[in-house]
Amino acid sequence: MATPILEIKDLHVAYGKVEAVHGLNVKVGAGQIVTVIGPNGAGKSTMLNAIAGALVSNASTTGAVLLRGVDVSSFPVEGRVSQGMSLVPESRDLFTTMSVEDNLLLGAYTRYKRGEKDYAAELESVYELFPRLRERRAQAAGTMSGGERQMVALGRALMAKPTLLMLDEPSLGLAPLIVKEIFRVIVRLKETGVGILLVEQNARAALQAADYGYVLETGEVVMEGPASQLANDPKVIDTYLGLNKKSA
Repeated sequence: MATPILEIKDLHVAYGKVEAVHGLNVKVGAGQIVTVIGPNGAGKSTMLNAIAGALVSNASTTGAVLLRGVDVSSFPVEGRVSQGMSLVPESRDLFTTMSVEDNLLLGAYTRYKRGEKDYAAELESVYELFPRLRERRAQAAGTMSGGERQMVALGRALMAKPTLLMLDEPSLGLAPLIVKEIFRVIVRLKETGVGILLVEQNARAALQAADYGYVLETGEVVMEGPASQLANDPKVIDTYLGLNKKSA
C-alpha cells in the first residue's frame, strides 16, 4: 500500500487540563478527498490547527503527524508548509488592502525562499480554476464578495504547490451557487494528485464530494467509512443530513 500523504496517529490536543481532541487516527491518500464532519465544538478546527502546527501557545499535543511518511510533529508552521502542507483557514486571512494577485503571489513565498521561480505557471493554473480572479486581479481583496474571497484564499494556498490541502469550512457564509462552484473546484483538484482534508459543516456537500469520511463528536471519531456509505447511514442522515436526503 502506498504511503499516505497524511497520517495522524493517536493525536491528543489539550488546553490546560481540558482535552479537546482524544486519540485521533486519520489518513489521507494522494488524489483523495477525506472529510471530517461533526457538530460545532467537536474539535474539527482544533484538529486542523494541530496538523498545521498553528495551535495557540497554551495548547499541548501528543501523537504523530506524518506527511508522506515524515514525522512533522515538531516542525513549526513554516516547516510544515515547506514539506507540502497548506491550510485554508475558516477566517480566510487575506491582506485586504492588497490586490488579488499580490495575495495570490504571497502563497508562493516559501517557494521563493527556496529559489523557485515558476510562479507564472502556477498563477495561470489558479486563474484557469477561478476565471473571476483573473478579471479582478488588480482589485483590492477587501472589496471582494465572500465567495470571491474564498476563491482568493484557496488560490493562495495552491500557489504553494501543496501535496496536502486542508480546508476549514470552505462553504461558510456563501450563497448556494458559490458553494457549488467551490466544491466543483475541490473535486477537480484531487485529479492533480493532491490529498485534501476537508472540514465542513455542510455535511451533505462534503459527503457528496469526498471519498472517505470521519464523524467527529466531542473530540473523538465515532464513525468512519467511505463517504457514500456514511451518506446512507441512518444515524448520519438523522443527525447531519436532515430528512431531505433524496433531494440532495
